[in-house]
Amino acid sequence: MHIVYIHQYYCNPRMAGGIRSYEQARRLVARGHTVDVITTDITPGARQLGWTTTVEDGVTVHWFRVPYNNDMSYARRLRAFAEFMVVAAVKAAKLRADLVFATSTPLTVAVPGVIAAKLRRVPFVFEVRDLWPEVPIEMGALRNPVLRRVAGGLANFAYRNASEVIALSPGMADGVVARRPGTPTTVIPNAADLDLFRVAPEQVRRFRAAHDWLGDRPLIVYTGALGVVNGVEYLVRAMHTATKVDPDLRLLIVGHGKEWEPTKTLAAELGLLDRVVHMWEKVPKSQLPVILGAATMSSSTVRPIRGLWDNSANKFFDALAASRPIAINYGGWQADLLRETGAGLVLDPVDTESAGAELARHLRDELWLKQARDAAHRLAVEQFSRDLLFEKFEAVLNRSARCDTEPAHT
Repeated sequence: MHIVYIHQYYCNPRMAGGIRSYEQARRLVARGHTVDVITTDITPGARQLGWTTTVEDGVTVHWFRVPYNNDMSYARRLRAFAEFMVVAAVKAAKLRADLVFATSTPLTVAVPGVIAAKLRRVPFVFEVRDLWPEVPIEMGALRNPVLRRVAGGLANFAYRNASEVIALSPGMADGVVARRPGTPTTVIPNAADLDLFRVAPEQVRRFRAAHDWLGDRPLIVYTGALGVVNGVEYLVRAMHTATKVDPDLRLLIVGHGKEWEPTKTLAAELGLLDRVVHMWEKVPKSQLPVILGAATMSSSTVRPIRGLWDNSANKFFDALAASRPIAINYGGWQADLLRETGAGLVLDPVDTESAGAELARHLRDELWLKQARDAAHRLAVEQFSRDLLFEKFEAVLNRSARCDTEPAHT
């Protein structure tokens, strides 16, 4: 099967960001499929027109430079989304395809996907990574009533034209069906890359020894975006409390985004920066395994907004892949998993003092840490391994292609 795979922010392991699409695309090629990925090049540099094509692990990737970063205003982001929507539609329409697959965000990637599928008369499969426009509306980011209607109409357009929708969490699947009842929907969350996060103990020892501020101290890490939704300052405030109990605790933040400077400023104001709290710019995905391997615990935070509970953040599954407990400050399906299995902590969403006290208590509890590590590993192997979830993903594509080619029954 020849698959056109549209993902505006595709990353490979040499880049900073999630590698879900890379891992799925290369596995499709290994199964005998042909895959063309259409994406953007957002690396810093002069703007240029035209496409650049690379071949990575058998996957043909078509890159078009459309500037984008987490510091942009919503208006500037919408412009980037619209620009890619147009160029991707033109590109996708020129490529041979037996099936077109598009993954959000943004929601606008559905447009080139549907156009290409209709022109080629092939099935279209849509993947929902974030529930739009519901989440931006709940956050107050999408206030304009006209834009709300346009976004809602775009979601309806995507779901109506998809032979099947893949949702990254049960809550996202519920949101799809609530908006358009009867939409065939399959839940395939983000995955644990077990092979990638298998790190030798000696690498971890060298990493810790290389940093005087760390040594053998307990370490909690946060890896990923520092955007408005993430609320990473929560961890800084929690550590302010935790280090009153245990001054040797350390927090490492690795990432980028709009809230980088405010988070850094807060850490400095609390007297924690470069002492308790250390901040590193984003690193390629391939460098995360040793960082998580050196961690006592990982973390994932969001602002206290109900719609954000349905996320499927890569950092959650990276922690599982590294057999590390994870602390989160939200409810929903991931909180239920942690409570059921003991693979981490569910902290109060707003009370950073109680969160800090709980972190201090658990970061030194060797028995609890061992049990949590074992539970995280079991979740990674039994429920969220990349190979396991890829089988479900390929089954959706095969099912959609098969349904499209079967003769109609009268």
